[in-house]
Amino acid sequence: MARWRKTRPLKKKVAAAKNSGENSNGRSGGRGAQKKSSGGGKGSARSSASSNVTTDHEEIRRWAEERGAKPSCVRGTGGKGDTGMIRLDFPGYSGGDSLEEIEWENWFQKFDEMGLALLYQEQTAAGEQSNFNKLIARETAEANARGERGSARRKRA
Repeated sequence: MARWRKTRPLKKKVAAAKNSGENSNGRSGGRGAQKKSSGGGKGSARSSASSNVTTDHEEIRRWAEERGAKPSCVRGTGGKGDTGMIRLDFPGYSGGDSLEEIEWENWFQKFDEMGLALLYQEQTAAGEQSNFNKLIARETAEANARGERGSARRKRA
């Protein structure tokens, strides 16, 4: 079960298992599995890495730029005047054919329009810099912060 702790408006922390779940392609989109530990309390030998959730534009941009990631959209997913699906594209990964770099202003406009939050990890359990990230619904992040399980959108339907 994930533990969430509020650190600032819509920024929470969860415990992730030793396997950081970092996407194999280093991009957002949730293709990699993320395992969450039960925390590994006192006496536990299991190491864990901390993940954060934020909607803060400056924090997202800082995190991405530290890793060389560029704001991008998936080619062919938008229409006239619509950015389409957004992603963070990391150097050295396979997004070159499917992703198109866009301005941060356009990326954040779509991010806010879609009501998204960024789940990200600063370091792996081994202490290395992590590229793990996933765009999630703000509703889901808020529900998790309240200790609710499952997707907030599914419960609404």
